Amino acid sequence: MKARYKFAFTLCLLLVLTGLASAQEEGGAAGGATDSGWIAISAGIAMAGGAIGAGFAISSTGTAAVGATAEKPEIFGRVLIFVALAEAIAIYALLIAFMLWTKV
Repeated sequence: MKARYKFAFTLCLLLVLTGLASAQEEGGAAGGATDSGWIAISAGIAMAGGAIGAGFAISSTGTAAVGATAEKPEIFGRVLIFVALAEAIAIYALLIAFMLWTKV
C-alpha cells in the first residue's frame, strides 16, 4: 500500500518539475513558471485524475458486471453500458487535457 503512494507522489513530483522546467526553457522569470508551465501541469493533473477515477469506477462496475453476467448471461449488454460509461471518464479527461494543451 505504501509503495503505491510513493509511486504516485514521485509521479506528481516529476510532473511539477517537468512543468517548471518547460516554463523556464520558454523564457520564464528566474525561479518562476509562466502560463505555459502551469497549463502543462494542469493538463497532466486533469489526465491523471481522470485516469485514476476511471480506474476505480471500472474496477467496481466491472466486478459487479462479471458477477451479474455469471448469474444471468443474458444481461451482458446492459452491464457493458455501465462499464463503458465509467471508461468515458478517462476519455473526457483526455479531451480536457488536449484542450488545455492547445490553450483553448
